[in-house]
Amino acid sequence: MFFTLSKILGYLASPLVWVSLLFIGALLIRGKQKRRKLLVTGLSTLIFFSNEFISNEVMLLWEIPATPYADVVKHYNYGILLTGVTSTDTQPDDRVYFQRGADRVVHTVDLYKRGIISRILIAGGSGRLVTEGRREADDIFKALVLMGVDSVDLEIENESRNTYESAVNVEKMIGKEAGELLLITSAYHMRRSRACFHKAGLTVDVFSTDFHTHPRMFTPDVLFIPKVDALLNWQRLIKEWVGIMAYKLAGYL
Repeated sequence: MFFTLSKILGYLASPLVWVSLLFIGALLIRGKQKRRKLLVTGLSTLIFFSNEFISNEVMLLWEIPATPYADVVKHYNYGILLTGVTSTDTQPDDRVYFQRGADRVVHTVDLYKRGIISRILIAGGSGRLVTEGRREADDIFKALVLMGVDSVDLEIENESRNTYESAVNVEKMIGKEAGELLLITSAYHMRRSRACFHKAGLTVDVFSTDFHTHPRMFTPDVLFIPKVDALLNWQRLIKEWVGIMAYKLAGYL
């Protein structure tokens, strides 16, 4: 029940959905004054959430910053790579189809080849609400082997449907005495991920990837031109905030 509800809330955590509902309401409602208010509210909402400068500033505050390789002073027994970066429905299924977020995989391979992590544990099954699709950890396993990672240094957790389940399942696999652990996921998702692993009893350091921000800019296109990417950033942020609240209510954090 929680899984289904969290997915539905995630779909609704989109400013574009809100704007669409306001415009639809303006078409259906009676009364010129009310219609005008809905149209103005919808347009104002669209302008605000499509502003690149605002969305970038908020995302900069939220993302966990990148760690320079030179600042990594530990050696880690495991690099825990969270999934969420491939398309598991695309055919033919004789290859791996990466989406946005492939940095998670590429940077994990880099950490492995630099000798910073000894083993890689890929955590994540199918997070789909309706269709199952292929298990994402299985696909990433294939990609890592193609990239030169020794299969004996790979482990898979492919039963979880969300981040909390991944943390619980990983703890069951390696235990609380697994040594030094490095958690690898997208920068905007790192706060919730780290909290889930701590709740599961695992102490992890973090290595953020897949950044959705850029350095602060005051150019006219950033300040004034509406951007689809700004809407997408807000959708990611709001979905993450809703997820954190839902996890807290469920006792996952």
